[in-house]
Amino acid sequence: MQVIKINPDKCKLCFACVRVCPANAIKTKEDSCEIVPERCIGCGSCLRICPYDAIRDLDAKKEVRALIRSGENVVAICDPSISGEFDDITDYTNFVGMIKALGFKYVCEVSFGADLVALKYRELFENFKGKYFITANCPAIVGYIEKYHPSLIDNMAPLVSPMIATAQVVREKYGQDIKVVYIGPCTAAKGEAHHLSDNKRVDIVLTFKELREMFAEAGITENNVEFSDFDPPIGGKGSLFPISRGMFQSVDINEDLLSGQLICTDGKTNVLRALQEFEHFSQLKQHLDLFYCDGNCIMGPGTSKGGKKFVRRSLVITYVKKRLSRYNKEQWEKDLKKYLNLDFTRTYQNRDMRLPEPTEEEVKKVMAQLGRDNSENKSGCGTCGYESCRDLAAAVGNGLARVDMCPTYVIQSNIRYKKRLRSANEKLSNAQKALVESKKSTKQEQEAFQEASKINLGLLNKLPTGVVVVDEKIKILLSNQSFINLLGSDAVEVAEVIPGLVGADLKTLVAPHIYNYFSFVLETNESVENKDIHLGESFLNLSIFPIKPNKIVGAIIRDMHAPEVHKEEVINRINEVIDKNLKLIQQIAFLLGEGASETEHMLNSIIESYKDIKSNSDSH
Repeated sequence: MQVIKINPDKCKLCFACVRVCPANAIKTKEDSCEIVPERCIGCGSCLRICPYDAIRDLDAKKEVRALIRSGENVVAICDPSISGEFDDITDYTNFVGMIKALGFKYVCEVSFGADLVALKYRELFENFKGKYFITANCPAIVGYIEKYHPSLIDNMAPLVSPMIATAQVVREKYGQDIKVVYIGPCTAAKGEAHHLSDNKRVDIVLTFKELREMFAEAGITENNVEFSDFDPPIGGKGSLFPISRGMFQSVDINEDLLSGQLICTDGKTNVLRALQEFEHFSQLKQHLDLFYCDGNCIMGPGTSKGGKKFVRRSLVITYVKKRLSRYNKEQWEKDLKKYLNLDFTRTYQNRDMRLPEPTEEEVKKVMAQLGRDNSENKSGCGTCGYESCRDLAAAVGNGLARVDMCPTYVIQSNIRYKKRLRSANEKLSNAQKALVESKKSTKQEQEAFQEASKINLGLLNKLPTGVVVVDEKIKILLSNQSFINLLGSDAVEVAEVIPGLVGADLKTLVAPHIYNYFSFVLETNESVENKDIHLGESFLNLSIFPIKPNKIVGAIIRDMHAPEVHKEEVINRINEVIDKNLKLIQQIAFLLGEGASETEHMLNSIIESYKDIKSNSDSH
């Protein structure tokens, strides 16, 4: 089952989730990330790190409500870390009352299951026969070993977690047909619940965050419910289970550095390193008690964000002291004796999800893209989420990652692009210089035409209205300063490097709906007139017209918020210049060929369209 999902509409491809995933279970697509369910261990690292709230765990609230409405007897078994999460509730009896107000018939403590499992671990460790075990209390650790360290399955302690043990106990006490809902801080438990059956099954897992949401939706507070204690059997020191070393201290398992045989650690970095060393170094001769979350269960992904680890730890300890001061030790011992004979053993599955190594040729190809060679395989900043550049290359080869997840690659690509752009600009500049030199040697008639063209272009640049001409590939042939200014500061900066934005791809400068108008006119040779559009914060009026069928189009863009300008005077001046120079243009047409005629055609088309726009505006 898929415990955690990514909403592609919210995903911004920041790769934060990829970097923290211990299982490399997140695949990067073109526009979002996606969790690969069979690789996911449900640890919730991605859930907590996502800055855009694009990742959610499987919502169980609807299932729980349906189960309660079904008329079945439903028991809630609560993780002892409730005191660390619900510090806003003043008394645990209020908390129990609130849960029962949701419709649960019984509310029991997982701490009693922790008591039983702790005793089973003590028995396992005391009967040591040379084999070292890894505890199975954390479902994220169990899933990680089954999928990524299957060689360690034989070292997994053959014991169920406190959650499963408690489910067995309540079924024994309240009936095998009772429905069990676990309430706790763990998202990985949602996956664990689906792997066990019969009397070991847990029907639904509800996180603390989901429980808070159910309280809020039902309008339940501690002020509108009756007091209620947990239903038996009552737990003892097993309530320490959610904090580091808590469960084993409850049954006095020796953790002494010299005489003990147990290493307890938590947090992603520590547990992954511990598993690596346990697997590869025979000198590590101790049992491992591992919890994936930094701070153990009190900091699980199913808890509210912003909780303080040591504050929650202190709250749990205070809660346990209060509980132990009231509990009936004699009854607790009787209950232990009664249920200790239940079968708390379990088995594991080899669900090996280790990726096959891509061919060396594939790896080298990706490494070359990254700008790395084999001598740098072990280096890397780790920003991409992989331990080395070679690991990233292997993930790319397996379709889980992309080369642009590497920030160095992105930076170097940008540098190369800027160099190419600079080179192109230099070539353009050199070409312009060569053209100037060539013009110096032309006849007086051509110089006169150049002068006329400069005057026309100067007038065009003085127009308060934006003007642009593009070719069949929608690359800019001509644009004036007003058009560049309308595009914004970025375009103005580019225009300082590329005068008039000549050669720039219009698609990169305007919104898709504006770009589509140009495509339409090129394809159909039909004008688009007086279209009101938005570009950023500007409100514009757009007219596009064909100059050369299917080859060249021009556009006039007016800023509807700009003060009125003397459009007619500018049009008359352009007409006057064209009339005065028409004879010269005709005389040198044989030298310039189609170019001069086409330039005249462009300017005349712009002027005619401008007149049409003015005429239409005046008529309105």
